[in-house]
Amino acid sequence: MTVRTIMIFPEFKNMKIIDKIRNQYDPLANLVRPHITLVFPFKSNMGNEELERILNVRLMPVKPFKLKLGGISKHKDAFGNYLFLDVLQGMEELCCIHQILYENEFKRFESGLPYVPHMTIGKFPTANLLENAFNDINSMDNTFSTIVNKVSVEMIGNNEESIIVIEKELT
Repeated sequence: MTVRTIMIFPEFKNMKIIDKIRNQYDPLANLVRPHITLVFPFKSNMGNEELERILNVRLMPVKPFKLKLGGISKHKDAFGNYLFLDVLQGMEELCCIHQILYENEFKRFESGLPYVPHMTIGKFPTANLLENAFNDINSMDNTFSTIVNKVSVEMIGNNEESIIVIEKELT
């Protein structure tokens, strides 16, 4: 079975700021580009052709949309201690895509946790390290804006690396 994720890889003019923070605080920074997850990692025998067909059908009504990120928040859950770059614009569209996919073919993979669109910029083994990192960067007042025009499917490789297998253009 293959592990895959459905996500958006936004491209910002000031991406170097995000890259610098992630290189310092995110252990996955060198394995996967900055992203917003729509369908969290799932194991499935579904082929890429079938996945592409599902995305073509389900995302047909979804048009390109404005995305704006800014502000830092802390998030703690059963999976770890995280720093998030928050969504300021595009929240409704991200939640809509997430819902469309999870209420249909990906329902069996749903965790039951509420969906909070974000970009992870840090993960920490302890709450104390999270607090320290948050205090270091929470005054950052940069915003990041773009137009989202595609949704990607990544396969997670044996070494946790991201291998893009599908890119669905939004029209």
